[in-house]
Amino acid sequence: MNQYVTGAVIRKLREQNNMTQAELAEIIQVSDKAVSKWETGHGYPDITLLEPLAAALGISVLELLSGENIQNTNRCANMLRSLWYVCPVCQNVIHSTGQAMVSCCGITLPPMEAEPMDDEHRIRTEIVEDEYYVTMDHPMTKEHYISFLAAVSDNGVQLVKLYPEGNAEARFKRSRTKYLYACCNRHGLFRIKI
Repeated sequence: MNQYVTGAVIRKLREQNNMTQAELAEIIQVSDKAVSKWETGHGYPDITLLEPLAAALGISVLELLSGENIQNTNRCANMLRSLWYVCPVCQNVIHSTGQAMVSCCGITLPPMEAEPMDDEHRIRTEIVEDEYYVTMDHPMTKEHYISFLAAVSDNGVQLVKLYPEGNAEARFKRSRTKYLYACCNRHGLFRIKI
């Protein structure tokens, strides 16, 4: 992490929670003078206090460190508003149905923005009984490949992780599928509507 919690963030979150410095200090078992020092920039909380401080302020440690309070307003968890997070180090794939604070390999991941497919990233579908057979004519080398294919419906996600030197293909159940996604390790996320 290249950031550390700032006094301005602590003060903002404390005030949002309608707490005094003394109340916050009592919860995390420090003096109110310590909280005052943090908020005025004359000191920083010890690393051992980050977890209790974040809990007292009602956020995660990652949110505290980034200075961003993530509010997921998508309470109905609409699958069609899926967000994808892909780690550039290990290619781990994380899916969410709303805004989230996601970290992998020590990196805070931004959600990927899906683009319409282009000629180089054309997603082809063929109906085979009750499935979509999805293929892509795309390089699958160790340096440039499709890392996953996914199908999203209003009630679920189907994901197939792909690897270099394999085939860029997958089969997905057709039932209620609305979007297909493909993620290129170099060019990002692409989507088509079914």
